[in-house]
Amino acid sequence: MSSLPFPPALRLRASSPSAPAPANRRKHAARASVVAALGGDGGCGGSGMEQLRQGKASGSPVQEKPVMSNIGKSTNILWHDCPIGQPERQKLLGQKGCVIWITGLSGSGKSTVACALSRELHCRGHHTYVLDGDNLRHGLNRDLSFKAEDRTENIRRVGEVAKLFADAGTICIASLISPYRRDRDACRALLPDSRFIEVFMDLPLELCEARDPKGLYKLARTGKIKGFTGVDDPYESPVNSEIVIKMEDGECPSPKAMAMQVLFYLEKNGYLQA
Repeated sequence: MSSLPFPPALRLRASSPSAPAPANRRKHAARASVVAALGGDGGCGGSGMEQLRQGKASGSPVQEKPVMSNIGKSTNILWHDCPIGQPERQKLLGQKGCVIWITGLSGSGKSTVACALSRELHCRGHHTYVLDGDNLRHGLNRDLSFKAEDRTENIRRVGEVAKLFADAGTICIASLISPYRRDRDACRALLPDSRFIEVFMDLPLELCEARDPKGLYKLARTGKIKGFTGVDDPYESPVNSEIVIKMEDGECPSPKAMAMQVLFYLEKNGYLQA
């Protein structure tokens, strides 16, 4: 009995897959190079579970389980390290990441100084970002009120975000009333090695109220706003600020002069170089 030829489709299935087609060989080679790069010194080493699987596959006698943690309401979480860290990012930017925390009464000029300082640093080629208290309440902290417990959470969130900016090598300028000393100190504790620079706008309440740029003091004095800092809610002045900005000969310094005061501190203490 003569053999019948296989249809083209069957012949394709029956053919040996011993060697990929030229185009597929190129794809396999490219994929292999990417995998090798990620597994080498130039990429992240993989999560703890990935490393555990790799150790098992290689027949390693020691297979360490990743150390899992419970933080707050988060359970079974693992810190993941990457070989590109703060030193590498700082070297790239030519500066040291830090947080400049500007605190003071409403109307003391915090936002004005923050923007003036950011401009001066930008003109000198430094990377900055301003975290303004009111701006953050449009998004990140829009769910928070001005009650004491919400103010604490407001500052905690900003402190954590500012810490991330500093870790990225950025000079982060946070501008908030932040009336409670313990909340500011908690933010300071987040940043080691003197990376937290507190700037106290030590200007009298009378001057701030006379300015009243947002009309908030007037509303507070007439009882339309409750719990307003400086009127019916306390402001706890810092006791160990790195920089204190005051009136000079009865006059308030110009925004540029106040910004330069902070900039000189950064230069003197080596923050403007990697």
